[in-house]
Amino acid sequence: MPKPQPILDHVVIDVRDRIEEAAQCFRSLGFQLTPRGHHTLGSVNHLGMFTTDYLELLGFGENGTIRQEISRFPVGLNGLVFKTPDAEAIHREAMAAALPVLPVQSFSRPVALGGGVRDARFRTTRLDPDQVAMGRVYFCEHLTPDLVWRPEWQSHANGALAISRVVVATADPSGTAGLFRGLFGDEPVTDSQGGRVVAAGGVQVELSTPDAVAGEFGEAAAQPSGRTEYMAALGIKVRSLPEAERSLRSIPGLRVETDRLIVPANAAFNTTIIFSE
Repeated sequence: MPKPQPILDHVVIDVRDRIEEAAQCFRSLGFQLTPRGHHTLGSVNHLGMFTTDYLELLGFGENGTIRQEISRFPVGLNGLVFKTPDAEAIHREAMAAALPVLPVQSFSRPVALGGGVRDARFRTTRLDPDQVAMGRVYFCEHLTPDLVWRPEWQSHANGALAISRVVVATADPSGTAGLFRGLFGDEPVTDSQGGRVVAAGGVQVELSTPDAVAGEFGEAAAQPSGRTEYMAALGIKVRSLPEAERSLRSIPGLRVETDRLIVPANAAFNTTIIFSE
């Protein structure tokens, strides 16, 4: 059976019980966010939508509901989600590869549009986060993509167009790469300056040592919160760096470089964000 191709669907930034604060923060970073969504699983979210992928701010329910599968994670970038047209098929393939896969999960959230309210529906195949040190890695099947990728939600003041990088800090890039080889085979995984890179469509998932992450980002780096492996940074492709800089100039600690802008993790819910053209 051929392995699925890795194509990024979205990333998840956990904000726990601070969903309103997180929404205000990411709007101040120049992202347009979707109206608050309420999952049937009990969590709430806001999305920053791009052409083919998106970032998700995920929090506990406003009535105090806590999704147990996300409660173990600290604030920060903790979800790496790949596309699939068939969550059940992915589950079978993961089982055959002896990967730590959980049962397929189905859920929905209402979406209010001009013509009324409809349910955006999803099925996900998740690797067991108790056995995957970096965080939540899973596949999402969109049953109603027209309720998620809508043109009116894809225009951002910072000029954001797409996700370009996800940086994972790991003391053992080769060992961590084994997870992705199990999911996708050897072809998408390559060596890179002592680390590993997984090509996921137009996105690079970079497996780098904590020292390399600290060397690149310095004081802008995310806090590991006691973890030895974690998702540390998010790259965003923008239409224009000058345009993005105008949108971000009030952000404390913004680092302006020749070919990129770096928002420190302490200004973006423990997620270093790199803007580049």
